[in-house]
Amino acid sequence: MIKTITIARGMGSGGRTIGRMLSEKLGYKYYDKDLIRLASEDSGINEAFFGRVDEKLKTSFIKRGGVYKGGVIDPSSKEFTSDRNLFNFQAKIIKELADKEPAVIVGRCADFILADREDVLRLFIYCDRKTAVKNVIEAYGVSEKDADKLIEKTDKVRSDYYRHYTGRDWCSAMNYNLCLDTGRQDFATCVKIIKGYMEIVGG
Repeated sequence: MIKTITIARGMGSGGRTIGRMLSEKLGYKYYDKDLIRLASEDSGINEAFFGRVDEKLKTSFIKRGGVYKGGVIDPSSKEFTSDRNLFNFQAKIIKELADKEPAVIVGRCADFILADREDVLRLFIYCDRKTAVKNVIEAYGVSEKDADKLIEKTDKVRSDYYRHYTGRDWCSAMNYNLCLDTGRQDFATCVKIIKGYMEIVGG
């Protein structure tokens, strides 16, 4: 049975919306930015530290750390509040949630963190640039030019973050069980496809 659904998503693809729709249809809990709060509560580290590195890398940190290997750093270490350990605590929360209850988890390399589990459905939601720009304009009320820049920047940041902590290409279909193009089908259809897939594989 599929207990956890992870969603990696391109900017403007509607991945978050699909995640919320899935959680409502399936009765699963939905986790996105609240993972930051949970990691802060678990670690005792101020939530603002987590917010500054949420799905992005500090330029000065790119050459440090590396692929996630599990565990957290001891509070006595000067590295306790490092970017790497902030990621470690988020990963710890993601693993605990996967053990605890059926959940939809958005972003934060959850597909990689839960790679050793067979009860996880790993999704990648994407779309063509024209559709993404349209969605971003509708969601944020920005100009077409600004929407295009936001998509370019956000997707690069997510890709760099993913590669740093996983050693993998964020866009590679090999990381996921199912990749869906929201430029070719609406969100409701995507949800139906995902539910159908879960039924086939015993979800």
